[in-house]
Amino acid sequence: MAIRQLSETLINQIAAGEVIERPASAAKELIENALDAGATRIEVATSGGGKGLLRVSDNGVGMDAADLELAVRRHCTSKISTTLDDIRTLGFRGEALPSIGSVAKLSISSRRKDGGVGSEIAVAGGKVLHLRPSAGNPGTIVEVRDLFFATPARLKFLKTEKAEAAAITEGVRFVLSGTDRSTLEFPATGDDHLARMAQVLGKEFRDNAIELDAEREGIALTGFAGVPTFNRGNSAHQYAFVNGRPVQDKLILSAIRGAYAETIPAGRYPVAVLSLSLDPALVDVNVHPAKSDVRFRDPGLVRGLIIGAVREALARDGSRAATTGADGMLRAFRPGFQPNYQRPPQAAWSAETSPSRPYQTTNGSFGERPQTSFDGLSMPAARTEPQARTLQQTAPREEPQPQYPLGAARAQIHENYIVAQTNDGLVIVDQHAAHERLVFEAMRKALHSKRLASQVLLIPEIVDLPEEDCDRLMVHAEGLGELGLAIERFGPGAIAVRETPAMLGEVDAQGLIRQLADEIAEWDTASGLSAKLEYVAATMACHGSVRSGRRLRPEEMNALLRQMEVTPGSGQCNHGRPTYIELKLSDIERLFGRS
Repeated sequence: MAIRQLSETLINQIAAGEVIERPASAAKELIENALDAGATRIEVATSGGGKGLLRVSDNGVGMDAADLELAVRRHCTSKISTTLDDIRTLGFRGEALPSIGSVAKLSISSRRKDGGVGSEIAVAGGKVLHLRPSAGNPGTIVEVRDLFFATPARLKFLKTEKAEAAAITEGVRFVLSGTDRSTLEFPATGDDHLARMAQVLGKEFRDNAIELDAEREGIALTGFAGVPTFNRGNSAHQYAFVNGRPVQDKLILSAIRGAYAETIPAGRYPVAVLSLSLDPALVDVNVHPAKSDVRFRDPGLVRGLIIGAVREALARDGSRAATTGADGMLRAFRPGFQPNYQRPPQAAWSAETSPSRPYQTTNGSFGERPQTSFDGLSMPAARTEPQARTLQQTAPREEPQPQYPLGAARAQIHENYIVAQTNDGLVIVDQHAAHERLVFEAMRKALHSKRLASQVLLIPEIVDLPEEDCDRLMVHAEGLGELGLAIERFGPGAIAVRETPAMLGEVDAQGLIRQLADEIAEWDTASGLSAKLEYVAATMACHGSVRSGRRLRPEEMNALLRQMEVTPGSGQCNHGRPTYIELKLSDIERLFGRS
């Protein structure tokens, strides 16, 4: 087959396949051009999901007739001089406008800010229809009609009009309107970047965001990261910018996941907006036709900066609970809310447990005194006779101290939730989840400094397991020993537990060993345990935490609250669930119509 030169129109259509995947891609390119032109107001109008009409208007510097003639030609741009090592604009390839013009009906009206007559150029299917004077305000208006009319096969791969219109919504004033959607307006926010983020991510992001500001070897990272308990069901709420350019870079997204490891449940994703600033020579933005990927000269440095900065921010301020928990509580308290509740069998209701009967204690205590206190982060003694009471005796009336963010314990309900009074509201704490996090952090701290102390069992615990599980555990016996868990083989299908971590107190060795065997099986026997010791520590902490259904004394509850206040990451357990929910007094008053 002979080699031949392709026509200019066909070349542009091929380029359109790389650059213009859908109406949202065209909108992105046109908005970037407007921003590069110094626009402070941008209006986007659509019809038919952007397939019928996409109009982008701006008040930027504008173009004259000569500029318009070159703008629709391939490889013409004002954003590159002689090198690709110093690109500081969002767009630069000079392919978007000719590519759009080759597959759609394109018209551009523009007028320079410095005066003069405006001009208009029209292109359809890759052919220039006219270039003529035109009246208009300073700035540029780009209209794209009948997108992909020249390549109808591409239309088959587009989604519904509603889906395509929604994709287009993904500082400067933006106005988005059209017959296929309600008007969306983002007013200018000046230097308040968090306000702009709240416009896109929701107003609750402002109350659940932690500011980032870090620098390492000439690379600066700024932005905001959501507290771990403020998470979403997908990664669509993670935004990254490199020198002002929005990117969907795998390295950055992977670093965000790594930074939130062990703080967010499986299947949930953090909310974050990150902005990296560095010398343009240290990053290659010419990697992808749509400019969505970049390549860093030192990817390890960038990844380390992101993970370190986010983790430092979470350690500093990430222990607070997300405000969305309080919102959910308020909704549940409102009249008309129908919880998923089943009345217990009639036989379970008695004179002693009737809700109409005031609760009375027999000895005025909060239950049995545990063998060890929370100060040692040990496993409390198990309760012997669980009682079906829903409300424990109220703690002694002591005024909450201003220096205590989690307040003073007032009651324990359902033998699992601590209710504490703060200066301006109340806090409800999940005692098991909270203590689990405290134990894990203590184990992690000890693990990085020395071998964890262990306690020798008077009689070794024998755990029967399939032989392959025993083999996997013994491969990692040395690593488990670093955590204070000493095991050895006991015949062909059993493991003997000789020592357990001292800080766990009494622990269910059977359940712990079986769970560890299941987890190690997922990792593959060939993988080392050193990189997963913290994960194993989290599993141990869960087995060594104060259990649900355990009655606590007032001093134990307050000790737990005080340790939570000084422990990093105490706002969520090792599985990423919140450990407490805070409800402000103003919210409570609103429930009762007082405000």
